[in-house]
Amino acid sequence: MNAKPQHVLVVDDEPDIRELLHLTLSRMGLEVTTAEDLGDARRALQSGGFSFCLTDMRLPDGNGLDLVEEISERYPNLPTAVITAHGKIEDAVYALKMGAFDFVSKPVDLAVLRKLVNTALKIRKEEPDEVLHAQNKLSGVSDSALDKLIGASPAIEQCKTMIAKLARSQAPVLVSGDSGSGKELAARLIHDLGPRADGPFIPVNCGAIPTELMESEFFGHKKGSFTGAAADKDGLFQAADGGTLLLDEVADLPLHMQVKLLRVIQEKAVMPIGAREEVPVDVRILSATHKPLKPLVEEGKFRSDLYFRLNVIELHMPGLQERVEDIPLLANRFLSDISRQWEGEETPLISDEAMEHLKQHNYTGNVRELINILQRAITMCDGKVIQPADLLLEHVDLNEPGPAEEADKPDDESLDSYMEGIEKKMLEEALRNARYNKTRAAEQLGISFRSFRYKLKKFGIE
Repeated sequence: MNAKPQHVLVVDDEPDIRELLHLTLSRMGLEVTTAEDLGDARRALQSGGFSFCLTDMRLPDGNGLDLVEEISERYPNLPTAVITAHGKIEDAVYALKMGAFDFVSKPVDLAVLRKLVNTALKIRKEEPDEVLHAQNKLSGVSDSALDKLIGASPAIEQCKTMIAKLARSQAPVLVSGDSGSGKELAARLIHDLGPRADGPFIPVNCGAIPTELMESEFFGHKKGSFTGAAADKDGLFQAADGGTLLLDEVADLPLHMQVKLLRVIQEKAVMPIGAREEVPVDVRILSATHKPLKPLVEEGKFRSDLYFRLNVIELHMPGLQERVEDIPLLANRFLSDISRQWEGEETPLISDEAMEHLKQHNYTGNVRELINILQRAITMCDGKVIQPADLLLEHVDLNEPGPAEEADKPDDESLDSYMEGIEKKMLEEALRNARYNKTRAAEQLGISFRSFRYKLKKFGIE
C-alpha cells in the first residue's frame, strides 16, 4: 500500500505562478492546495495535515510575513518558506527572523525550489521531542547528540534548547563566544540535528586563507583562468552543496570577499574564476566569531548588509566564567577522555582543593584551556589523585573575597559615593562578561537597555 503523499500549501495571488508551483510540486509526488490570499490560507490551515507552506510576500489582503508569524506561533512544526522580490535581501532576512524556514527569490528557480522543498520535508511534523527523535534517526545521530555539549548549568541548557530549535530552520546563524567556548561544536550540532545531516559539514577558518587565494578557495576556478590553474577546481561552496558551510572567524574576511559572499548568499549561486555563468549551490551558512562584529561594522571594517544577513539569529556560547558550576562535570569527563586517549592506567581523581582551584581559575581559553590544564596535571601527577600543585596554576587564595565580596567602606567616604563605586564596578564587569555587548550586559544585570545606557552615560563609561 502506497504511503499518503505529503501535503503542501501554496499561497500566491498570481494565477500563473500558482499554476506553475502546483505543477512543479505535484510532479514531485506531493498533494498541493493553493490559496490566493491570507483569508484562503488561514481557512486551509484550519484543516491541518500540511507538511510545508510556501507563501508570497505581497498578498491582496495583507503581507505574507503575517502568515509566517501566525504559523510560527500556532503551527511551530510546519516549515514555511517565502517568495521574495528579486534583490530584496531585507525582506528575506526579516522573514527568517520571523520564523521562516527559508526563502526563494522571483523569478523562482524551480531547481532551487525543489531542493528547498525536499530539505523542508525531511523535518517530520510531529511533537517537538518526536521531531528531534525523527531527525536524529534520519541522520544517524543518537538522541543524546546534545550531550556532546557537556554541562547542566542554566547557560548551557539554554544553548542546547536553542540549538535544537535552530536545527529545524535554514536561517543563517552567527555563533559568538570567546576562544575555546565550543563554537564549532555548536555549529556541528546544528548541522547534525537538522535535515541536512546527511550532507557535508565544511568548516573553514576565514583568517587562515591567504587573501590572493580566497576567491578560488571559496568559489573554485576553471582550468587556465590564472597562472597555476592546471585543472578545474570546485570551491568550498560546491564542496558543501546539500550541507552546511561554517565560516569560522568570519570577522577576518577582507572587504572585497564580503561583497562576493553577500551575492552568493542572496543568489544561492557561485561564479568560479574564469567561468561564464553562475553555478547554483544549496548551502546553509553558519558563521562564528570571537570578535564582536557590531563595532567592526561601525568602524567600516565589516559590511553592515552582510552583518545583518549573517546575524539573522545569534547563538552565544558561554565561557567557563559564565558556567562555573559545569567545571567539575567537564573536568571529570575530560580526565576520562584524556586517560583513554593516552592509553594510561586508571583515570586519576581530582582532590576537592584542586577542584576549587579549577573553579576559581581565570580562563582565557575556556574549555580548550581546561583540557590543556588537565593534560598537564595528568603528566605531573605522581599518584592517583591530582593535587593543586599538579595543575601548575598561578596561586589562588581560596580565602580571598570573590567579586561579590567588597572591602569595608572607608570611614571618610560617603555612603552615596561608596554605592556609586560598587555600581560602576558592576556595570564594567557586566560589559566585560558580555564582551561589550550592551544589550546582553543589561540582560545579565536584569535592567532595561534604556536604564543601562543611562547608567553608562552617568558614570562616563565608554
